[in-house]
Amino acid sequence: MFKLIVLGILSGAFFSTTFVLNELMSVQGGHWLYSATLRYFFMILFLAIILLFQGGIKRLTDIVKLFKQNYLFWTISGTIGFGFFYALICFAADFSPGWVIAASWQFTIVATLFVLLFFGKSFPKKIWFFSSLIFIGVCLVNLSHIDNFELSTLIYGGIPVLLASFCYPLGNQLIWESQNGSSTKVPHIKSSLLKNSFNKVMLLCLGSIPFWLILLLIIQPSAPSSSQVLNSSLVALFSGVFATTIFLYARGIAKDSNEIAAVDATQASEVIFAMLGGFLLFGTISLSSFSIIGLVLIMLGLFLFIKYQNKT
Repeated sequence: MFKLIVLGILSGAFFSTTFVLNELMSVQGGHWLYSATLRYFFMILFLAIILLFQGGIKRLTDIVKLFKQNYLFWTISGTIGFGFFYALICFAADFSPGWVIAASWQFTIVATLFVLLFFGKSFPKKIWFFSSLIFIGVCLVNLSHIDNFELSTLIYGGIPVLLASFCYPLGNQLIWESQNGSSTKVPHIKSSLLKNSFNKVMLLCLGSIPFWLILLLIIQPSAPSSSQVLNSSLVALFSGVFATTIFLYARGIAKDSNEIAAVDATQASEVIFAMLGGFLLFGTISLSSFSIIGLVLIMLGLFLFIKYQNKT
């Protein structure tokens, strides 16, 4: 369990670059859709280089073959776990600071429980109590950020993140179920390639391509600036490649639903890392009494969650 927690927090540090750099790109006027699509363009590029070093051209051709054999599954899981998830996160960055989005994102800990319930898992009542603390904390952080309460800010800045918090664990759980063959709702994909986290991330990236192309055709945003291209490449490397690979590796070695839930819970560390990153880039962080109470509840819920998991 200690190893899983350390890996989860490490991935959280890399994941936090998403919230900080997305806020920076939004402030600079970059369109949210390019912040999203460019990330996955660069992820595919970086992953292709890594996989070439790992297994040569044969590794890439094997991954393409595996994708073609189960293209519908990878398209669905990639669209949900990468497409819906990140489009919503980038859209919300135009309306809320990075640390607020990072705090709201912690609802994924609660969303994970509902996703696991959907796949037939069960949890003790204490887990729901800990998750409720986190959810209340998320609500307080969002309310503290809204000056003179604007419904549009809550709708466009908060709700998209809450929806994204369901999409990410659902996409990841689809992979876990397919790899372990423990659900009749998901096809069992028997392949040694799925033992490598880089391979899984590449398959999900390929599966998300149709979604990004459709969005680009519908919205047709103006061309991105050079700074947005650079920042998107950094997000792709740190959050897309490093964080996602570490996170999926930790989830992959988890033995049961309790350990999976514990790994997902470590993502609360992103709030602290995002706040530090925001302070370094923008110099100030506005914390009200509501936001402080909210952050305390989020961290308390995480602490109790992990403490309980260590006892079981």
